Amino acid sequence: MFRLQGSKVLAVDMTGDAVKAKNGSMVAYDGQMAFKKLSGGGEGIRGMVTRRLTGEQMTVMEVRGQGTCWFADRASEINLVNLQGDKLYVESSNLLATDAGLRTGTSFTGLRGASQGNGLFTTTVEGHGQAAITSDGPAVVLRVSPQYPLTVDPGAYIAHQGDVRQSLQSGVTFRTFLGEGGGEAFQIRFEGDGLVYVQPSERNTIAGDV
Repeated sequence: MFRLQGSKVLAVDMTGDAVKAKNGSMVAYDGQMAFKKLSGGGEGIRGMVTRRLTGEQMTVMEVRGQGTCWFADRASEINLVNLQGDKLYVESSNLLATDAGLRTGTSFTGLRGASQGNGLFTTTVEGHGQAAITSDGPAVVLRVSPQYPLTVDPGAYIAHQGDVRQSLQSGVTFRTFLGEGGGEAFQIRFEGDGLVYVQPSERNTIAGDV
């Protein structure tokens, strides 16, 4: 259903089924398509309430029909994630599209979310199907294992999946260590067993100014 045309355009072939995508991300389609705007970024009352409390607005549209629809988001790189009943945690700004059958919601992230300036909640995607996430530059998928925990710059973090615990840690920053100064005041530490998606370009974060 999901396939990439190049690295920056997502093509979705539909035969009467539907896909949920970031509002305004459709760049072309053929066949017969119907578009419907969905409110909130998560399902149900809790999803909408938490978005409003944190000031984070995620506008989603549902596309249903027969034919092919193409999606893109500001020439960002697109990465496909296959879910087999597990859960993906992804920053809302990096979620481009999901199978309509996948459940989306919100999850409390605590200090990590506050450090990034993205609110205290992040978007969750779970079930069986495909999701498309964006990155500023080609994303790198890093493995976290019990023997090898992973530390990530908050501005480079996109998403993670698996049995992973995360915590915020401070100390020597990446850029300060390199003698550049003005680096991130915090990093995210991941422990457990799973995957973490990072991008090779940093977004601006509150943590960088702390």
